[in-house]
Amino acid sequence: MTKKRILLKLGSNTLTKETNHISRGKIEDIGMQIAALQDQYEFIIVSSGAIAAAKQFVKLDNNDQEVFVKQALASIGQPHLMRIYHENFSDLGLHISQCLLSYSDFEKEQSKVNIVNTINVLVKNNYIPIINENDTVATDEIKFGDNDKLAALAAVLLDVDILIIATNTNGIYTKASINDALPSTIELVTDLSLLQKEIGDTKSSHGTGGMQSKIESAAIAKKANIETWIVNGLEDDFMRKALRNEIPFTKII
Repeated sequence: MTKKRILLKLGSNTLTKETNHISRGKIEDIGMQIAALQDQYEFIIVSSGAIAAAKQFVKLDNNDQEVFVKQALASIGQPHLMRIYHENFSDLGLHISQCLLSYSDFEKEQSKVNIVNTINVLVKNNYIPIINENDTVATDEIKFGDNDKLAALAAVLLDVDILIIATNTNGIYTKASINDALPSTIELVTDLSLLQKEIGDTKSSHGTGGMQSKIESAAIAKKANIETWIVNGLEDDFMRKALRNEIPFTKII
């Protein structure tokens, strides 16, 4: 049986569980879901969280430009982030690999071929590629999108079946219900122009993206006939619950 391929994008708010440090419990939860689903699905992860990981260990001189401080934090935090993934995933019998990419990699044909070939070899040999932007040399994602766009470009390039964007809401809410105690999730979207009218422009506390960047990512995926699911990653077992339709989330087809 051919496995379906999922690209799972994990934002900083999911990985920190909206605290100031990376949650080992959340990374273990993600690993347990992958371990339970690996007979039917193969996984590629796009992970934020390097800057959040560094903030647990260091405080840098803030006299420099903020973007360069963040780049330095990303450089410090990336190995810590990968260590946390490795420790939690290896306990579950899962193997990981690190792939650092920049937007320029998606503009060069040879680079794209190399990315596809390398990641296909990793997946075929039961390694889970964990992709992050090479933040120490690139500033776009630090400033703009919390890896949402990177995830969409990777999803298209790697021909995935589903792009799952884990965030800190139950998908995209209707504008009318956004301030309600229990906001109403827009569960199925076929027309992104209608969805655009429902979203606000708020950004999350740790991440740099908001729903706007997620919709832009979904548009990239939609052109390649890839479904995008926007799911609450703070929920335990969120992928398996979404696959079983047990939790509200937004599916863009």
